[in-house]
Amino acid sequence: MKWKKYTIDTTTAAEDYMSSMLMELGIEGIEIEDNIPLSKEDQSDMFIDFLPELPPDEGKSRVSFYIEDDGSDRTELLISVKKGLEELRKVVEVGSGEITSSETEDLDWINNWKKYFSSFTIGNILIKPTWEEIKVEDQDKLLIEIDPGISFGTGKHETTQLCIKQLQKYIGQSHPKVLDVGCGSGILSIVALKLGASEVVGTDLDADCMISTKENMQVNHLSENLGTFYVGNLIDDISLQEKVGNECYEIVVANILADVIIPMAPVIPARLKKGGYFITSGIIDFKENEVKEAIEAAGLKIVEINHQGEWVNITARKE
Repeated sequence: MKWKKYTIDTTTAAEDYMSSMLMELGIEGIEIEDNIPLSKEDQSDMFIDFLPELPPDEGKSRVSFYIEDDGSDRTELLISVKKGLEELRKVVEVGSGEITSSETEDLDWINNWKKYFSSFTIGNILIKPTWEEIKVEDQDKLLIEIDPGISFGTGKHETTQLCIKQLQKYIGQSHPKVLDVGCGSGILSIVALKLGASEVVGTDLDADCMISTKENMQVNHLSENLGTFYVGNLIDDISLQEKVGNECYEIVVANILADVIIPMAPVIPARLKKGGYFITSGIIDFKENEVKEAIEAAGLKIVEINHQGEWVNITARKE
């Protein structure tokens, strides 16, 4: 399906007014581009560790809207938009208000990313997308098949690899019960089970992750009985903490972000058995000390710190 994209050259002060005006005209597909920096509150809500560098905010904005290109004459609608712009000039600085147009079309965003995901190995583990065949030279490796779908986690990111290496090291022959906080596509839960974990429990804020995790469990021929997964925030959801359980895990793994790990650290010791390990990553290097201090303040002993690129793994033990 093709779409007409119309872009209005305007100001940041007029963005909200313009969005409201366009919606009143029945236009729902609206896009805003500006260089307004995120506030600290916004960064906190989005769990952002570092921000892209943007040009200076000069008060300029581009407000775009999309109309299906079905051959219909859109002259009347554009006249209404221009009239709306002139009305807005009476209450706010609109800028030039120039409207430019271009064409675009639907893209299969869910599947197009697949060309960037190919099989790779971590030690003796082969992580392979579901649509690839196994190469002859990889047939003796421990196979993990992943289709992230709408969830985060192919295993290729440095933070995931750091966690997988630690799972390889600490699961051993003990068949531990593992808690996967922020399970995403389920990749770390699946790796844990394939390495010999007796059972996994996972949590994630996104309900879509439950779908991806369940599908990936099936792809890897793992019984649903081996994994229990919950939607919720382990940091402050008391009922979720009770469902997950107390002092029943030999390993807790969390591949999230530093700004989530820090407030989460105090609830981790209660989940671990004595002698259990907290394996975590998603930590950008300049946040390493903050996370380390939070984990130590929670009463855990740091046993390992590993780096891969600009990312950090911290592994701690409950004494």
